[in-house]
Amino acid sequence: MSRARGWLVLLLAGGFEVGYALSVGGSRGFRVFSWSVVAVVFFLLTLLALSVALRTIDLGIGYAVWAGIGAVGAALLGPVFFSESLTPIKGLWLAVIISGVVWLKLSDRSEGARSE
Repeated sequence: MSRARGWLVLLLAGGFEVGYALSVGGSRGFRVFSWSVVAVVFFLLTLLALSVALRTIDLGIGYAVWAGIGAVGAALLGPVFFSESLTPIKGLWLAVIISGVVWLKLSDRSEGARSE
């Protein structure tokens, strides 16, 4: 698999991670059966996609990006699906996470270019 395809699969894994986080929230501690089933499905999908992506992406970079996508996605969509708030200060720190993920991606590209 090419590195570009690995990054696409990592983005997909991040999307599944967001779905997992939101469905765990909806399951109310795995007490709502339908949300719990959805959470298990998203959990399996995110781990599968992450493991495929890590075939071409360094573990530390891939895991950090995956976790960052999950954290930011859950924080941004939590207020949409649940009674959560998104304050300006939370938005600022989410922007810091997003910046870190972007810089990790850029550092991976420059490293890949040097080794090829």
